[in-house]
Amino acid sequence: MSEARAASRYAKAVLDLALEQKKAGDVEKDMQQLLDTLSGSDSLWEVLTSPVLKGTDKASALGAIFGDASKLTVQLFGLLAENKRIGMLDEVARQYIARYEEIKGQDVAHVTTAVPLTQALEKKVLGQLQAITGKDVTLEQTVDPELIGGFVLRVGDLEYNASLAHKLENLKRELVQK
Repeated sequence: MSEARAASRYAKAVLDLALEQKKAGDVEKDMQQLLDTLSGSDSLWEVLTSPVLKGTDKASALGAIFGDASKLTVQLFGLLAENKRIGMLDEVARQYIARYEEIKGQDVAHVTTAVPLTQALEKKVLGQLQAITGKDVTLEQTVDPELIGGFVLRVGDLEYNASLAHKLENLKRELVQK
């Protein structure tokens, strides 16, 4: 099973349980905090992906770091560690947040740009996305200098690639075919 599919299944299972226990908002906060912490700490990521440490030690470390996390989140740490899937914790967190926001009537738009968006441009993009989707949209931004210029926008299953690198690749393909 691919890692993305497995992460999606874990996220769905946790979300179903959280909704049943009316703790979905708490778990979402935990997942967001987890993503923020993992993105800012290479050493924590090294601990989680280390083949030397036992899964139970990794789950214990996460439990200590996120001591105020909900019971469901801590149980997720243990389950992923037990199944030797703790390395996909970040993807499970992303999937959980996306699924929960979808249930709340929100969409998450992922935009990748060559340089960071200004606040004015970010506001304009959000306005356009809300007009198109008719839902509240949150913007998750990634910077990738390899795009050269332009952007790649993903909302749900839709992707719009307006990057300069993509346009150059298309131009190259056209020239090779002639």
